[in-house]
This record gives sequence, structure tokens and C-alpha cells, in this order.
Amino acid sequence: MASSFEKYQKRRLISSYFSVVISISLVLFLLGLLGLLVLNGKKVGDHFKEQIPISIYLKDNAKEVEITQLKQSLALAEYTKSATFVSKEEAAEKHTAEIGENYMEFLGYNPLQNSIDVRMIAEYVTPEKIEEIVSEISTKSFVDEVVYDKPLIQKLYDNLKKISLWVLIISGVFTFIAVLLINSSIRLSVYAKRFTIKTMQMVGATKRFIRRPFIWKSVRLGVLGSLVAMIGMALVLFYLNKTFPELQLLDDTLLLGSLFAFIFLMGFVITWISTFFATQRFLNLRTDELYY
Repeated sequence: MASSFEKYQKRRLISSYFSVVISISLVLFLLGLLGLLVLNGKKVGDHFKEQIPISIYLKDNAKEVEITQLKQSLALAEYTKSATFVSKEEAAEKHTAEIGENYMEFLGYNPLQNSIDVRMIAEYVTPEKIEEIVSEISTKSFVDEVVYDKPLIQKLYDNLKKISLWVLIISGVFTFIAVLLINSSIRLSVYAKRFTIKTMQMVGATKRFIRRPFIWKSVRLGVLGSLVAMIGMALVLFYLNKTFPELQLLDDTLLLGSLFAFIFLMGFVITWISTFFATQRFLNLRTDELYY
């Protein structure tokens, strides 16, 4: 009979530890994903910014040397990510492929112009900076027109500012919720042993002696939960990097290492502090108050 009861207690204890580890790992995993979003949000935004081209259309009488000089100056400019010359013939082939019809057959000539497509570095993709660059390029006599999607850039710029603000707010709120949830799991775990705590205290054990095994047990559970969370984060990160290789999510190893270290420390520190205060609370209660 005693053996069956001991087995039951052991299974109940293991189940309690398992639920604490799962709770900690899930909360830290979600917190880690939010951290990945915060760290890579700028990179994703920069990627979209750098996909918006500025098309510089050249006059038909533009000299080859002028075009070459302009292309080289653009390629060397601090704001340029890439500068590609597109001849009128290449543009015509592209348009024909897109619309599925060769319009030059009934027009009798190619109405398109030679152009240079410029993609800019993300930090320069703001309405003000682009307007300055476009104004400078437009002053050249052999440039006919400079075209870019002004409404799209303005909308992208405004939306990224709003998203960055809300991501920071949500991160702060979620971190607070994560602390509360892990704290609740630890408190419930300690609550189940409140009578053991009081019994040890009644036979003369010091508070520090009583707290120590509870704290280290919780810390081990917290570390285990954080390791599970980090494994989940690594799997998600590798999947995203394989799906979207252009984002280069694994390039900044220092930043990623800092995030994983933060998640590990969160699992350690929160469980330590939560267990300390949870055991302290029951140590300060009177025996008759343990039943409430």
C-alpha cells in the first residue's frame, strides 16, 4: 500500500515538474520569437526598401560616354546598392514577354528609352532623401525623366515607423506577461509543498536551508525550459532562413547569440526570483494560514 502511494506521489511530482518545464519553455519560446521579430524587423523592412527601383530614362541623343559616366557615378555613390543599365531593346523584350504581344510590329518602331535602374541602400529610402537624389540626377541635360513610386515609398516609410513602435510596445507587454506566467507556474509548484516547508521550519531548519533546494530545483527546471525554448527557436530560425535566404537571418551571429543568451538568463533569473519569494511567503505564514 505504501509502495503504491509512493509511486503515485512520484508520478504526481514528475507531472508537476513536467508542466512547469513546458510552461516555461512555451513562454520563453514565444518571447524568443518576438525577440527574433524585433531584431530582424529592421532587416525585413530594409529588404523591402531596397527592392524599390528608381528608373532614370535617358534621351535618345544621349552619348555613350555620358551614359557610361552616369552609370559609374551612380554605382560608386554612397546611396547606391545596385545600378543596372537597361537598353531600349532589352526593355522591349521584357514588355513583349509581359503582355504576350510584340507591339513594335504594328508601331514600326521602338518607343521605349534606354534607362538605368537604381536600387538604393535602405537608409536612403526616405521621401526626403530620394527627392534630393532625384533632383540632382534630373539636372543632367541627357536625362529625360526620373521615375519612382513616390506614394509607395511614403506609405512604406510611414508603415515601418508605426510597426516599429508597436513591436516595441508589444515586446514590453509580452515580457511582463512572460514574467507573470513563469512566476505563477513556480508559485503553484512551491504551493504544493507548503506543508513540507512549514514542517522543516518547525523542526528548526533555517529559512536559507529550506529555500536552497527549492531554488536550485526550480532553477534547473528553468534552465531546462529555456534550453527547450532555444531548440524551438533554432528550428524556426533555420526554417525561415531556408525559406527566405535573401533576408540572411543567420548572418549576424553576435546578435542572435545575445538573444539566445537573454532567453537562457530569463529562464534562470525568473525562476530563481520567483522561487525565492514564493518560499519566503510560505515561510512567513502561520500554520493555520496554510489551508487558505
